[in-house]
Amino acid sequence: MAKVTVDGIEVEVPNGVSVLQACEAAGKEIPRFCYHERLSVAGNCRMCLVEVEKAPKPIASCAYPVADGMKVFTDSPMVRNGRRGVMEFLLINHPLDCPICDQGGECDLQDQAVAYGMDHSRYREAKRSVKDKYMGPLIKTIMTRCIQCTRCIRFATEVAGVPELGATNRGENMEIGTYVEKALTTELSGNLIDICPVGALTSRPYAFVSRPWELRKTDSIDVLDATGTNIRIDARSGEVLRMLPRINDDVNEEWMADRGRFSFDGLKRRRLDRPWIRRDGKLQPASWAEVFGAIAARLRGMPGDRIGAVVGDLVDAEAIIALRDLMTALGSTHLECRTDGAAVDTSRPDFYRFNTSIAGIEEADALLIIGSNPRQEAPVINARIRKRVVAGKFPVGFVGPRGLDLTYGHDWLGEGGATLRALADGSHRFCEVLRAAERPMLILGRGALTRPDGAAVLAAAWQVASANGMLKPDWHGFNMLHLFGGQVGALELGFVPGKAAPAPDGLEALWLLGADNVDPARIPAGTFVIYQGHHGEAAAGRADVILPGAAYTEKDATWVNTEGRVQRGRLAVYPPGEAREDWKIIRAASELLGQRLPYDTLDGIRARLAEVNPIFAETARLERGGCTDTGGPGGGFASLSDAPFTLPLTNYWQADVISRASATMAECAKVYLAPAAQIAAE
Repeated sequence: MAKVTVDGIEVEVPNGVSVLQACEAAGKEIPRFCYHERLSVAGNCRMCLVEVEKAPKPIASCAYPVADGMKVFTDSPMVRNGRRGVMEFLLINHPLDCPICDQGGECDLQDQAVAYGMDHSRYREAKRSVKDKYMGPLIKTIMTRCIQCTRCIRFATEVAGVPELGATNRGENMEIGTYVEKALTTELSGNLIDICPVGALTSRPYAFVSRPWELRKTDSIDVLDATGTNIRIDARSGEVLRMLPRINDDVNEEWMADRGRFSFDGLKRRRLDRPWIRRDGKLQPASWAEVFGAIAARLRGMPGDRIGAVVGDLVDAEAIIALRDLMTALGSTHLECRTDGAAVDTSRPDFYRFNTSIAGIEEADALLIIGSNPRQEAPVINARIRKRVVAGKFPVGFVGPRGLDLTYGHDWLGEGGATLRALADGSHRFCEVLRAAERPMLILGRGALTRPDGAAVLAAAWQVASANGMLKPDWHGFNMLHLFGGQVGALELGFVPGKAAPAPDGLEALWLLGADNVDPARIPAGTFVIYQGHHGEAAAGRADVILPGAAYTEKDATWVNTEGRVQRGRLAVYPPGEAREDWKIIRAASELLGQRLPYDTLDGIRARLAEVNPIFAETARLERGGCTDTGGPGGGFASLSDAPFTLPLTNYWQADVISRASATMAECAKVYLAPAAQIAAE
């Protein structure tokens, strides 16, 4: 440790940290443009100048290491004059765009110009102009504003793993671009908007929509993948206008995937905003009293074993427990939450959780990925894996389709069950790598369990973990990667068939709660179907009664991410029309069905959640532990077939009901998938 004095304040910091970090430890704010905590140091903006005792000139604090006994001055005349000079140089060519710039009100350059800028310029030369670059349907560029901080280049190369951005020319002619004009091929491109300190890179869908001070900001959770990214929803006049990530080092650091960030326009398209009932073969608008009356008329007196319920991938925990309690009261055990047909074993939580935890990836020293493409299934988790790969000494083995670009180097081991069987019995060469590691980990994609032999795949993957040192009292290296934010919560609440309840073929009534992926052709013709959800897709078209629910931005709700971490989102805007929160709809229906649920408030239903599963008693906290019971899922892997693994997401941009309604995501699918399809055809 080194002792450093900053403006008379003595602090002790680790050896090797920068002077800037030492200043921040002392509570001093240092202006910067090129420096970012999660990127490599460039040291090219010079805005972070400070004075060090006995140094002949100001030094760039972001790139200068501390030394024991160093004395630093952050507000001396030398420092102030140096920063003012740097600001004057930066503004020589910067356009006077503040009144029309999308970054206005959130611009680092604007903020720091207030502190260090002048009210006039001494330069009379013509300002330079730079042609705008095309970076895809999500990023809008005004490159004349660029100050060449290179944050975007470093993010694309280091975090996203797509080295498609770079600088051409030198000096005054330097320009940032993609070399060959093309859309950035990363699922994390929206983070470029957040890290750009000026208005050079802004959101194309959000351009000229609002000013930041007009927005109502609400903390919430992104549920369009299973990462559990902490987000902030910005809304105005009852409409969501943008979504931004919040910092949470244990989950998403400060990054966010593009589908969750940009698909919010799907929240106002194809919405169900009033109840519907089928009369004379056609769905017609109805009142809440009419639809509840129709449900009560059909379900009252119906045997419980003729009633079933299915919940979808984006449903909150409150609605799941309300529907489970209602089905139990009606005598039904025909419950299902695995609409994709995945053979998830719910007998133990560690069979379906990401047990290492997302932050724990950085502690691992070897990785085996089976039947998953983390780059599309969980882009933020994939960025964490890449971060660990870049740190070094982290071999990655992959079982799945050949030629996949995960954004980091990996050893392709095979494409199907034969490779997994060899790994399970210890005969594969990669087993030696896993055994040599102290903390190896395995990621099993949920999509790998949707095969007919999904149970055998799960058993084989557990055997790989057990035989290769992944299951220890102080380390749990078995991880399942889910696809959507509501999947783990349903498993934690036991929304699966009862032990004595085989899947029936002849249900007389079926309640679909957000189950948009259910194939209507599989529902028998005479079944009375209740659909409850927020978007009208195929499942809603098959319904006899439609109950309009609230989307994740429109309710106070609880979600569980792929780690088993319980988090809560808050209501940002109210549901449209007559739509209501899902648990309240189910609570109202229970009264008319003569099975009144024993909770009337949000606190009441959350107390019921904690009663069913103690993990819901505390939010935002995750208890990590090792594995003390290495006994695996039943059945073994003798029935494992040699069939190759197929990935569950063929279209990342339109993988859920909200993004399928989004015009922005439709444009992304057009831009990114059409060239891939053309290449495949050739």
